[in-house]
Formats: sequence, structure tokens, C-alpha cells
Amino acid sequence: MYTSPMKKHAKGVLAALALTAALPFFGPPQACAETFLREDFATLDNWKEQTFKKIPRHTTYTAGKVNGVDALMADSRSSASGLVLQKVFDVYEHPLLRWRWKVGNIIPEADGTKKTGDDYPLRIYVVFTYDPGSATGFTKLRYSLAKMVNGDYPPHSTLNYVWANVENTPDHFRSPYTDRAAIIPLRRGPADAGIWLEESVNIVDDYRRVFGEDPPHKAALAIMTDTDNTRSRATAFIDWIEVD
Repeated sequence: MYTSPMKKHAKGVLAALALTAALPFFGPPQACAETFLREDFATLDNWKEQTFKKIPRHTTYTAGKVNGVDALMADSRSSASGLVLQKVFDVYEHPLLRWRWKVGNIIPEADGTKKTGDDYPLRIYVVFTYDPGSATGFTKLRYSLAKMVNGDYPPHSTLNYVWANVENTPDHFRSPYTDRAAIIPLRRGPADAGIWLEESVNIVDDYRRVFGEDPPHKAALAIMTDTDNTRSRATAFIDWIEVD
């Protein structure tokens, strides 16, 4: 019987983000130049914490002032949990994702290409919702069996933008836990730790580049700092995040 990657290891696809299938979808595809999201982290009202049954220690996320600026602060101590944005958007209408982040440190023992080193000071997830209406053949059967086991569909796939710990980390690679999760390191190593840096990515272009196909329409965002595999500590910050 098919075993969901989430059952094998919750962090691989940020487990219960399968619940994005149940979140409201903000309108059918249409010409739209409006910004979908501008989050400045004055509060965490738009986000829900995601914890994992087999990981008892949870990362602490706090909205507060960092040098006088509202920001999200993450503190992970041999722990893992995430924040999930409680909105779903169409990546073809809003393909641009931007944010400003900073890490207090990297995790020297971590190597994301291995299960034992699957920790990062900061991850930005784009989680694509599985659509049973557009699936065919073995894919439909596989996800139906996963729903029978877990009570809901797992995500179709994820893009995982990370601050990598190792300088020679590949340009992109698949999670050691599931080939439906693509890891894209935007920063590597300790050189820029402690510095605010801005990132800008095109979700659709990146998905096509790493998966070789068009992405599903519906997606949600998530954030995670995790140190449970390496039993270490990491701190990280996000000033703002924007979806256009």
C-alpha cells in the first residue's frame, strides 16, 4: 500500500498542509495586478502553527520589534514546527514571491541532502494543493490511498526556498524524504549571517525549472525553522513577505 511521505517524515512536505485543500480559494483565474499578500508581521493573525506528532519540541515564533521594525522571529532549539498562511492563491495570477530575511546562524552539522541533516535556519515553502479533478491513472489512485490512510490528501508538491548550511549545496535538489519536494537554496553558508537580505523569485518559473512541468494553480505559503535532526539551535527573522 502507498505510504504518504508525510507519514514517513512530517517535515518533508510540512505535514498537514494537505489542509490547504480545505482553505478558501480566492477567486477563479482572472486578469489581476493587485498584490495578494503583504505581510509585515505586526501580528501572526494570518498564520496558524503547524506541529508534528513525532517531534515533541516546537520552534517558537514571535511577532515583535527587531531594531525598531516589525518582524517575525524564530527560535529553534532541537525542535521543529512551522507557520502556515491561512489563505490560498493562484500562482499564475500571483507568481512573484518576495521577502526580506536574516539568519542569526547556520547549522554546521546540517546537510539537507541527507535525512540526518535535514535542518535549516529558515525555509519558505510554497505548497501546491492536489486536485483530484485533474489527476489521472496511478496518481489518482496513489493520492486516494493516501487520503484513506491520513484522512486528507497530501500536498501535490512543494517548492522549498532555504538558507542552506553548506556552501557547496546544489542549485536545486529533491528532499531526501520525497521527490515531490524541491529544495532551492537561495543563500549558502555563514558569510551573510546577521545581514538583512531581500529575495525575489518567480514561483511558476522555478516550478517548471525543477519539476519540468506546469504547477497546479492553488498554493499556500509556510515558514519553518528546524533543528530537530541535528539537535542544535538556530535563530532567524523575516521582516516582510509579499505575493504579487
